[in-house]
Amino acid sequence: MKKHIVCFGDSNTHGYCGDPADTADGGDRFNEDERYTCLLQKKLGPEYLVIEEGLGGRTSVFEDPLMEGMSALPYVTPMLMSHEPVDLLVIMLGTNDTKERFGCNAACIGVGMGRLLKKAKDTVCWRDGVPKILLVCPPAIREEMPEGPFGGIMGDGCVEKSRELPPFMEQAAAENGALFLNAAECEFNDVDYMHLTRRGHSQLADLLFSVITSASI
Repeated sequence: MKKHIVCFGDSNTHGYCGDPADTADGGDRFNEDERYTCLLQKKLGPEYLVIEEGLGGRTSVFEDPLMEGMSALPYVTPMLMSHEPVDLLVIMLGTNDTKERFGCNAACIGVGMGRLLKKAKDTVCWRDGVPKILLVCPPAIREEMPEGPFGGIMGDGCVEKSRELPPFMEQAAAENGALFLNAAECEFNDVDYMHLTRRGHSQLADLLFSVITSASI
């Protein structure tokens, strides 16, 4: 059986494209030659199966009053069990947690991420019973975001909170025995300032490949 790597995230894992000119298909989702999950699959080769679990608007633990089913917390256990045996869970969440309507600072977002990591660890899905999780801190939202198309929906304070996230995410990973990756260098677009470009997807795939191979997963 192939090694199962589950990539669990939000719209950036789903492959949302904020700039249709940036994708060969001209749509609002990067295609299978562009999304980081698919690029990672190609890099890892046929011994691996990279599974996409991306949902636009997904949060770590917060129920969204405007959109149903956005919290990862109640979904992570059945999701992992449906893909067992799991060799590695890659979680990249946090951007949506910064929304003003959730009223949480970066420290609280980190606590929520720790809660999600613990629930994932305790799920009976892991090959040989050993949980292996990689927590990825997404790039900080760019300062121009409030003037972009999602500025009103995201609300105030998102940029600042996203910049403050890395140490709290790293702490959550350390407390739960997870690997940690700061994806700060991955490129966000010039349209909404909070979604990966095609180049950003390629950069993230390279970073993930390096971590996965270094960890001998």
